Amino acid sequence: MNVDLATQINDLDTTLSSIETVLDLPKMRAAAEDLGEQVAVPDLWDDQENAQRVTARLSHLQGDLARIDSLRSRLNDARMMLEMSEEEGDAAAREDVAVEVATLQDQIAALEVRTLLSGEYDEREALVTIRAEAGGVDAADWAEMLMRMYLRWAERHGYPTEVYDTSYAEEAGIKSGTFAVKVPYAYGTLSVEQGTHRLVRISPFDNQNRRQTSFAGVEVMPVVDQSDHVDVPETDIRIDVYRSSGPGGQSVNTTDSAVRITHLPTGIVVSCQNEKSQIQNRAAALRVLQARLLLRREQEQRATMNALRDEGSSWGNQMRSYVLHPYQMVKDLRTEVETGNPAGVLDGDLDPFIEAGIRWRRQADVAAL
Repeated sequence: MNVDLATQINDLDTTLSSIETVLDLPKMRAAAEDLGEQVAVPDLWDDQENAQRVTARLSHLQGDLARIDSLRSRLNDARMMLEMSEEEGDAAAREDVAVEVATLQDQIAALEVRTLLSGEYDEREALVTIRAEAGGVDAADWAEMLMRMYLRWAERHGYPTEVYDTSYAEEAGIKSGTFAVKVPYAYGTLSVEQGTHRLVRISPFDNQNRRQTSFAGVEVMPVVDQSDHVDVPETDIRIDVYRSSGPGGQSVNTTDSAVRITHLPTGIVVSCQNEKSQIQNRAAALRVLQARLLLRREQEQRATMNALRDEGSSWGNQMRSYVLHPYQMVKDLRTEVETGNPAGVLDGDLDPFIEAGIRWRRQADVAAL
């Protein structure tokens, strides 16, 4: 067992060293130092949007560095504890090392997934849109459940979010909802969640208690950066204003502050009603439109690559099934990862599915190349 533990520690050391090389720790530390200097500038908050971006990036970098340093320190401690336990013949101490090594294996494997996020936009923040699809009122309810699931996932990780728009359905649930996850690499992480999610359950809206299958779609977009050059000429858009609907503050529902933007060349429609100010809602809706156009451009490039490889795009296909009746199971149809605890998944316990999805995507890309 001691030999096995020593081998496991050496393997983990090799993996962690590889992660440190790929992530380029000196570059990360230099970037954190530069951002720290920007944060110290007295007039930083004159531009609140830039200030929030800088402080979020700094916080994320510091968190990553602390996480890596902690894993390295714990791995070194585990090696030292194993050596001491062997010298002293302390079986209890060896058992403690075994428990720590098992924990380190899981945490280093989770960190390793981060090194797979190397796409053009993977480092961006994310805009997520949930839409009810087939299934009537159950689909609207399912869309709201999915939106809560992702917001709970972000909350579990301490990631800030902002809801831009929620279109409520008449009886229950939502027709659609759009929110931002404001942390670096949110797009690369959540992009594997894009597609159709299927729910099977006894419908709470059916007085005959029949089983119902409903569907909701998840769209994940990278937040637009100044370097993207996503031009949206005024002549290409139509802007409508209207009164916000659904829950909200007093002035949210009593003024024509909500904004809907239609992109005439593509027919893309986005809306925002989260802010009290029409100007703020217009700016937010324009950001969502630019992100959607950026995603469209990325999907067109991916479709072209797929056509050259003579294979179809997997984006938008059914990718996960959530069964609440007659048994309890959530299963990813791409990676085959599954769990018998759908309540936990719907409360935001998504990491095993997301990490497997990122690995699956990388393997698919490598195989295609």
